Amino acid sequence: MIVVDTNVLAYLLLTGEHTSEAEQVLAKDPVWAAPVLWRSELRNVLALYIRKQGLTVEQAQRIMEKADDVLAGREFGLSSRPVLQLVANSACSAYDCEFVALAYELGVRFVTADRRVLVEFPNVAVSPAGFVQGNSGSTEAGT
Repeated sequence: MIVVDTNVLAYLLLTGEHTSEAEQVLAKDPVWAAPVLWRSELRNVLALYIRKQGLTVEQAQRIMEKADDVLAGREFGLSSRPVLQLVANSACSAYDCEFVALAYELGVRFVTADRRVLVEFPNVAVSPAGFVQGNSGSTEAGT
């Protein structure tokens, strides 16, 4: 199991320059998890595609359904304390820290393309390319 950020999920489901890399991540570990926040973040990505790329509402709905399948049974609510502790000790947003906190809680890697998160949390965060190349070991639980 790995925690994936919303952008990695979007790369998988919206064909583009990063799709192949996201597919490689999925092939290496098909058990993806995320905080419940992923839903709102992906809806926001889809809103941009609706407005700027001509994606229809029906197409966006199908993408959400595919995302539901990818994360089926592996979306988690989090307590505020660990998220806020990570916020207090980093320059990352609370949104990003939800994903980091979940990775710590589950004792798994967090696959993200977010450079700030990769710098701030190198013990848990790994880029998609780094994950595919083998930097995918479990983390120590806790923060």
